[in-house]
Amino acid sequence: MITNPIHRRKAHLIPELPSSLREALESYICELQKLGMTLLGMIGKALNIGKGEMEELFEDGLQSVRMTYYPPCPQPEKVMGRKAHTDAAGVTIILQINGVQGLQVKRDGIWIPVNVLPDAFVVNVGDVLEVR
Repeated sequence: MITNPIHRRKAHLIPELPSSLREALESYICELQKLGMTLLGMIGKALNIGKGEMEELFEDGLQSVRMTYYPPCPQPEKVMGRKAHTDAAGVTIILQINGVQGLQVKRDGIWIPVNVLPDAFVVNVGDVLEVR
């Protein structure tokens, strides 16, 4: 679901959601946007890029929310998972709430599992910010 810029939202779908979900989702979207901008500001600072410049690059950028449910698998060794890919975004913020592991990152040709801490976000720096 595209959540920012607001004019790209499919507003006709929002009234179909239960009011408690709409309110929680709106709050979550707003807080995620703040978190994303804070992270981008910190990344910019580390790269000696002014806060204003980083905000200008990303403030009206595309933001979307994806909610997926992966139930525990009785035979995880048989799961193929998603095709290997990179995230084209600036940052991807992941909140994993059910403890089902599966996220991996590739480093030096080796896939490494990401051990997600309870109640913590995983932040992936995307292709837009990759520095070589």
